[in-house]
Amino acid sequence: MSSLLTLSSGQKIPAVGLGTWKSAPGQVKQAVLAALDCGYRHLDCAAAYSNEQEVGEALALRLKGSGKALRREEVFVTSKLWNTEHDPQDVEEACRATLRHLGLAYLDLYLMHWPMAFQCIHVHFLKLYLTHLFIKFGRGNELMPRREDGSVRYSNTHYRDTWVAMEQLVDKGLVEAIGLSNFSGRQMDDVIGIARHKPVVNQVECHPYLSQVDLLSHCRSVGVCVTAYSPLGSGDRPWASPSEPCLLEDLRLGAIANKYQKTSAQVTLRWHFQRGVVCIPKSVTPSRIQQNLQVFDFSLSEEDMTQIDCINNNQRLIVPAVERNGKKVWRDAEHPHFPFHDAY
Repeated sequence: MSSLLTLSSGQKIPAVGLGTWKSAPGQVKQAVLAALDCGYRHLDCAAAYSNEQEVGEALALRLKGSGKALRREEVFVTSKLWNTEHDPQDVEEACRATLRHLGLAYLDLYLMHWPMAFQCIHVHFLKLYLTHLFIKFGRGNELMPRREDGSVRYSNTHYRDTWVAMEQLVDKGLVEAIGLSNFSGRQMDDVIGIARHKPVVNQVECHPYLSQVDLLSHCRSVGVCVTAYSPLGSGDRPWASPSEPCLLEDLRLGAIANKYQKTSAQVTLRWHFQRGVVCIPKSVTPSRIQQNLQVFDFSLSEEDMTQIDCINNNQRLIVPAVERNGKKVWRDAEHPHFPFHDAY
């Protein structure tokens, strides 16, 4: 069975890629090198991860190196537009900044990271791009611009307007295709309704505790591929509560993994793959990076697929919470474009 899935654009996307969210400075470069050396051909990045320059350093070694050199077209690279860059006038420069950091002429896929726009706190400053040997004046901003009371400064820029600006990136050859991340089905339809270049992907939290059955079905019906971020439950998420269950320690997954002589992580990734979902597990440990790619030499039975389906409890793990009036609530839930008020 092929380890590639076909997007509506005709592009082939590797079903398992390396996620780089939460990969600390000093670790992500080696993680990318380990991934490329053991066969990964899909890297998932984002400006908001603040590590794209290190990813670019690793790519430079493997795309321009000696005997192990890869051709650019062999590696599928995704990045994302952050919330503070939704104003149409900021979209192209944000994309170009990502390309400079990654050392690439184009991206295979560029996603709108969230449907929610934040205000851009503009600061004029000198950016010295040593790798390109030129000095450029740029507009900088805080990832999470806040008021004095700690609340996030929201923008009223609509994601439809941002999408129109992203389409121009395709027209200019800066990106091969564009897509969405963290969009509800309704918001996705909203974009499709005005799109010249339709979204090819919706990247969302998805794992056995949040199987996204309804969203997955809807995406299939409109030709949008689902990519699962935190496909293994992101046990190292910074805000995890000790009372929350750890997916990879779930005894039900462990029993299935024992049957196939695989790890719970491998069984989970195989479950995603058999559902037609692309996965981007994050790791900086070479042995685990390699294990996460070893999911194409076995198949789960229908019975085991159903058993994993039954683990679902619609539990979101990757929406940071804040404390207000002594209660924990979702951060950004009051934003007019917050996606998780919708059923799916």
